[in-house]
Amino acid sequence: MPADFDIGIVGAGFGGALMAMIARRLDKSVVLLEKGAHPRFAIGESSTPLANLILEELSQRWDLPRIRPLAKWGAWQKAYPNIACGLKRGFSFFHHELGQHWKYQSNHQNELLVTASPHDEIADTHWFRADVDQFLVNEAISEGAEYLDHVALHRPEFMGDIVKLSGLRLGKPIRLQVHFLVDASGPRGFLHQTLKLPAAEFATMPATAALYSHFENVARFADSNPHDESPPYPIDDAAVHHVFPGGWIWVLRFNNGITSAGVAASDELAKQLDFGNRAKAWERLLAFIPSVREQFASARPVREFTHAQPLAFRTNRVSAERWTMLPHTAGFVDPLLSTGFPLNLLGIERLAETIGLRNASRFEARMEQYSRQTLAELDFTALLISALYANMSDFELFSALSLLYFAAASFSETQRRLGKTPQGFLLNEHRAFGPAVRNTTHAALTQPLLPHARTSLLKDIRNVIEPFNIAGLNDPARRNWYPALADDLLQNHTKLGASEDQIAELLVRCGWGSTEG
Repeated sequence: MPADFDIGIVGAGFGGALMAMIARRLDKSVVLLEKGAHPRFAIGESSTPLANLILEELSQRWDLPRIRPLAKWGAWQKAYPNIACGLKRGFSFFHHELGQHWKYQSNHQNELLVTASPHDEIADTHWFRADVDQFLVNEAISEGAEYLDHVALHRPEFMGDIVKLSGLRLGKPIRLQVHFLVDASGPRGFLHQTLKLPAAEFATMPATAALYSHFENVARFADSNPHDESPPYPIDDAAVHHVFPGGWIWVLRFNNGITSAGVAASDELAKQLDFGNRAKAWERLLAFIPSVREQFASARPVREFTHAQPLAFRTNRVSAERWTMLPHTAGFVDPLLSTGFPLNLLGIERLAETIGLRNASRFEARMEQYSRQTLAELDFTALLISALYANMSDFELFSALSLLYFAAASFSETQRRLGKTPQGFLLNEHRAFGPAVRNTTHAALTQPLLPHARTSLLKDIRNVIEPFNIAGLNDPARRNWYPALADDLLQNHTKLGASEDQIAELLVRCGWGSTEG
């Protein structure tokens, strides 16, 4: 194997492997380095419409046709039925009072269902990362990337235009040199540790911890909690969130019989439940939430519980002259809104357009822009999630704040499909939406909210959403159930700066089929 490469990538998860494939398409020599070995467990499993769209565009832009089927459930099942994944039709939220069973209410005031796709064929997915990451690494190898696993790297040495890497592989010395280094090793990863880079806390994010595992024999929540009317999609074929004061539980079902589940909670609650005691802490948590306990009555963890504390992380430096970090390495907020995939894919998209530049000054300017955008988008995401954590006891306000995310995500996705460029992740750079979201989320962090302030805040949130509302999100008649309706897009075409005919063509092109309903 050669010892000199254009690009070195540390971390062979989905981000590192995809970055390696694109670098090869740019005719760069690439070495991909992994401290462990595949297949391996990894967290970060739930995709979104925006993430899948970016993945689809990357596969087309960089001529990676074997990656494209991963962007939709139907295409995935046809192309790669042996790579495990889960069907994700939307986001399901259920609010629980501790010690009480969840009960269906006709006004849906204790649930929020937001549909992401009109049918299974073009639905999103949960990624069983042991299978997906190994597949992507194999694709990177087939594209010509050199791959080494079981690598323990020492501190990199920066010498002019060379980065020297040394360490051990299976007990034997290894030495390489690269001209540019990409850290895809995840939060608190390789460069953060070896360069002793300072971290910077998110200003508003509470201290949180997580506890999670993979399980067998997890029942469907709908089986023991039936609805009196048909929801817009099967509620378990989704990213399921069980929200309660101080935290939330996620449940993601894969098609191989495994279910990913875990809890993210405030440090106070994590200490009360003793997350460090892992399996027993999980049992104590379920004892407080009877309906979820019933769902897991026959479940069995298939691996050790992971205890992550602290959960949130943010570096204060993303790039330097000879290195950079992917967004999921630069920071992590919380899995609450499945923001990890789109943030990371946006970063890969931007780096892909940068590392091929030959002009040094343009490259430097683009890298500075990449760093600013990465941190700004992480901070914006953290602000919104902070407001959600602050209002987990008030589900009406929690739901309203969640719709800020869904309004921005659906608007941005549709803009991209129309060939327009969204103004940052979740429109954080939009001159009206960005400041308005910052104002409303800061207001939502004020605790406790007086009744008149709460009423005013709910109104303000609806006003922020409306200019970007292309999914019926302000319609009270929908009672917290939001289906994916073509008519919503058609009726709001002017907000997108498009004609009805353009929207109709987009719907057919994207697999909706008929533009009725």
